[in-house]
Amino acid sequence: MTLLIIGLALWILVHWLKRLAPNLRASLGDAGKGIVTVLLLVGLVLMIIGYRGAPFIPIWTPPSFLVHVNNLLMVAAVAVFAMSHTKGRLRGRMRHPMLTSVKLWSVAHLLVNGDLASIILFGGMLVWAVGSVIMINRAET
Repeated sequence: MTLLIIGLALWILVHWLKRLAPNLRASLGDAGKGIVTVLLLVGLVLMIIGYRGAPFIPIWTPPSFLVHVNNLLMVAAVAVFAMSHTKGRLRGRMRHPMLTSVKLWSVAHLLVNGDLASIILFGGMLVWAVGSVIMINRAET
């Protein structure tokens, strides 16, 4: 569980570095892009290893009908993510489609996974996506 939390924290902090410490990020220059990439990959690997190795600690038991809601949300998440790479009218109306797809993905998985590791992983990714949208919107106003 510790690796999961460290990986999630690393993922969030590295992504938010540009918004929280813009001078630090700028001072790294082009070499900083490589450092950021490596740190993100390390965070991702730690999340995967930590999640797979985490003990199953049930917090709640999701009702079976939520599987259908999960499936619908996952279709929407994939569609929104794919749309982020287009220039259509719908894409023009939606701000931050990749982060929106992460939010949909996170909620979908939180609905059907009631164990502690899942709540930490998918809840953490939801916090990251929501926080990122808030920070981006504040920077753009």
